[in-house]
Amino acid sequence: MQKKATPAKENTVDTALDVLQRFRVLIRAAQRHSQWVEKRTGLSGAQLWVLQELAEVPGLRVGELADCMALHQSTASNLVDKLETGGLLRRERTAADQRVVKLYLTEKGQAMIAKAPAPARGILPEALRKLEAERLTALGAELNHLLAQIRSLDEAYGKEPLPFTL
Repeated sequence: MQKKATPAKENTVDTALDVLQRFRVLIRAAQRHSQWVEKRTGLSGAQLWVLQELAEVPGLRVGELADCMALHQSTASNLVDKLETGGLLRRERTAADQRVVKLYLTEKGQAMIAKAPAPARGILPEALRKLEAERLTALGAELNHLLAQIRSLDEAYGKEPLPFTL
């Protein structure tokens, strides 16, 4: 014999399922935007985001770029390698210190970002940037509570782009 759920328990389950559906909508929207960007530009969402960062702040170093995108430096370096091979950006060593390498868009990269679909960073990063500070802080706190409920989390996942944006 199956126990009947209490009304409070049913409401909690219904709310949890509603929140789950919202996560699905959010992830699917980000995925579709990334696919649309790739069809229009031939670049992944993450690659286009790199171009956007360099258009706004020319001369970033790979580590600074990684920080701007909340990525591992090795992931940012791999993105830069692909974009350099495609002729969209170039590396320059500084005269003062040859160890310092700065990144700049090429003319081809500037043309690409000028005609790229918006938002170039992707819909999820852009939506988060538009949130008021209090709401963003509250969202972060609630996500921390949610993540605490999940066993065996790998915190390094936070520094990896979503697979469909690569």
